[in-house]
Amino acid sequence: MDETHQPLPEPRQPLVHQTLGEWRTLAMLGGPILIAQVAQMANGVIDTVMAGHASAEDLAAVGIGSSLWMPLFLFFMGLLGALQPIISGYNGARTLDRIMPATWQGLYLAAAGSVVMILLLTHVHPVLALLNLEVHTAGITQGYLDAFAWGVPAMLMMTALRGLTDGLGHTRVIMAFSVLSTLINLPLNYIFIYGKLGLPAMGGIGCGWATSLSNGVAAVALLVYLNRSAAYRRFHLLADWVKPELAGLVYILKLGVPIGFTIFVEASMFSVIALFLAPLGPVVVAGHQIALNVVSLLFMLPLSIGMALTLRVSFLMGAGTPDTARLISRSSLILAAATALVFAVLLWVFTEGIAALYTSEVEVQQVTIRLLLFAALFQIADVIQVTCISALRGYKDTRTPMFIMLFSFWGLGLPLGYLLTFTDVIRPAMGAAGFWVGLTGGLTSASILLGWRLFRFAPGPDPHK
Repeated sequence: MDETHQPLPEPRQPLVHQTLGEWRTLAMLGGPILIAQVAQMANGVIDTVMAGHASAEDLAAVGIGSSLWMPLFLFFMGLLGALQPIISGYNGARTLDRIMPATWQGLYLAAAGSVVMILLLTHVHPVLALLNLEVHTAGITQGYLDAFAWGVPAMLMMTALRGLTDGLGHTRVIMAFSVLSTLINLPLNYIFIYGKLGLPAMGGIGCGWATSLSNGVAAVALLVYLNRSAAYRRFHLLADWVKPELAGLVYILKLGVPIGFTIFVEASMFSVIALFLAPLGPVVVAGHQIALNVVSLLFMLPLSIGMALTLRVSFLMGAGTPDTARLISRSSLILAAATALVFAVLLWVFTEGIAALYTSEVEVQQVTIRLLLFAALFQIADVIQVTCISALRGYKDTRTPMFIMLFSFWGLGLPLGYLLTFTDVIRPAMGAAGFWVGLTGGLTSASILLGWRLFRFAPGPDPHK
């Protein structure tokens, strides 16, 4: 039985039993999502490590190239992510005839997004000139992006089709093909970067070709699976083809653009912080990057639960069971807070060991340790905000949360961090720790405002009924 087709809890069931049942459903949906997210992160780690063993220039080029394509991809990933609550809602309402038309509109948007990304990534010369890169490094960066661009259509197509598979509750599908992509990427990187099997050594440019080919193979394999699997017999891509429809495209854009912009705002803020810290020296920047990497890894779990929550809330609303949707929305905050407390304790207790795992340089370790202590403090706010915004996406409320995140991160967190880091306006300049205090303030603001918004969309039962 499909995870999202399980019988809904009877209203007379004890509240604890209903809650535990919903948490089990979240685990079934979120577990494969977590594995898929880790597999996708592993690709970046593989590229970084293998390019680094080629040369420092190759490592720098791949890092710069990744920082250019990643924000674009995150925007389109968020935009196409609107398909998941849309299709999950149709699934819950049993209006299955609307699923494939929505999927096709998503594929058209993925195709349009591919054109935009390819044009931007293959014409980054002005950006590279502004960065004043050494000529050889700039050449590798452009070559890496030119190669990477060939795989963009496959990458965005898989993102759109994830709306179909995840929306139907089949989160294991993308998990499987994400792992497949990672397994293919590793040997291809080895072949292209270092010049094996008679091929010339391409260095960092080889990373781009390896990523493109691994994405392409995974996308083709996914298409074959969807067209041959019995589970998708009634959702046949070719047989259920529909032409572009303005209303369907606008509906996805209306929900998806705010999601994409929200993700872009959050990701870009961390990039801006790294740029601001550059004048403080390589030791500070290295400590910041290590702490940020640790926090990003921990964030994968609440993010995956949040993505599962979006699917579940949209399914329940489509099924006409708002009481159960309210139950899972509110009870997930308890689960989120418990997860955050565990993370905070782990960071607080094992700070020194984590820092030593990343670097043997004492000065970098000291910076990392200090920043990880601040990271432990903002865990609760961080996990609660992603839980609230995920539930709101399940209610198809994306525009107001976008403005909340924009205010919290760019209107509050970043300015506060800058003042604390570089000035004595509030207190003596704190260095890099100031930005982490600013992050804490921004995340706290976001968690409070998004929590207020969620309780407005998931109100308590009417006492007069």
